[in-house]
Amino acid sequence: MAASVDPLVVGRVIGDVIDMFVPAINMSVYYGSKHVSNGCEIKPSLAVNPPKVTISGHSDELYTMVMIDPDAPSPSEPSMREWVHWVVADIPGGTNPTRGKEILSYVSPRPPVGIHRYILVLFRQKMLLGNMMEPPQNRTHFNTRLFAAHLDLGLPVATVYFNAQKEPANKRR
Repeated sequence: MAASVDPLVVGRVIGDVIDMFVPAINMSVYYGSKHVSNGCEIKPSLAVNPPKVTISGHSDELYTMVMIDPDAPSPSEPSMREWVHWVVADIPGGTNPTRGKEILSYVSPRPPVGIHRYILVLFRQKMLLGNMMEPPQNRTHFNTRLFAAHLDLGLPVATVYFNAQKEPANKRR
């Protein structure tokens, strides 16, 4: 059974980034051994490398995944909303993003101030997209809704988000 959207409403993911949708696919996200559940906290130091993502679905279906931060540079003044961290297209169902085509390479979360939401959104594709898709010219001011509309992706089929904040600098002895 796919996840509930309730935490996405509470966390303002639905509204700020995407519209209401019915989850149709299971998407599992791990940073190391830490499972990402909606609203959990992930330390940026744990998220240096891309997460391990697995999706359900059939191998004859293709998916596009985007990871964005709608709170850049600051949750109180998100003037760079949305900052795109990762885009992968043509992911076969039942696999993971390493089987797809990376359109925009992964950049780890680096929240400068406040608690930021990092959102992974999965869309079902209607056709092969990798060769048609250009990387965004800029990582700032990405718009997930316009991106999906431009590629005729429709509403998301799965979404998960986590929170992260700047870690204190290590004290040197």
